[in-house]
Amino acid sequence: MLKGIDPLLSGALLKILDEMGHGDELVVADRNFPAFSTGLPIVRVDVEDTARVVDAILGVFPLDTFVDRPLARMGPQDDPSALNERQEQVLATARRHDGRELEFEALPRFSFYERAARAYAVVQTRETMPYCCFALTKGVV
Repeated sequence: MLKGIDPLLSGALLKILDEMGHGDELVVADRNFPAFSTGLPIVRVDVEDTARVVDAILGVFPLDTFVDRPLARMGPQDDPSALNERQEQVLATARRHDGRELEFEALPRFSFYERAARAYAVVQTRETMPYCCFALTKGVV
């Protein structure tokens, strides 16, 4: 137990967040994302609310200010621009932590899979809402 650290941030997750460098990407994914097939380090956070998990992460994780869109999300293959309620919550959370009017980079499902394969690690949640997969680009402190 650590004072001032969100209890969703386990030691394993904090270690990964600390090891990441500027420009590295972290994937935060729903329960349906094929995390283990990426071959990347995986930390499970057994919470169904992805926005809650992103809120905890962004409490210690700076988003990159050198790129226009340090936050990407998965969208349906036929319409990646479609937003669901949880994606809107994640965007609002990121804006609150970052202080900028951030916008998502919306990626069709298979393009998101390709990008995720190059990430540093995956945080897999128990989220049941479809297309709740995000890539966060780490900035500097």
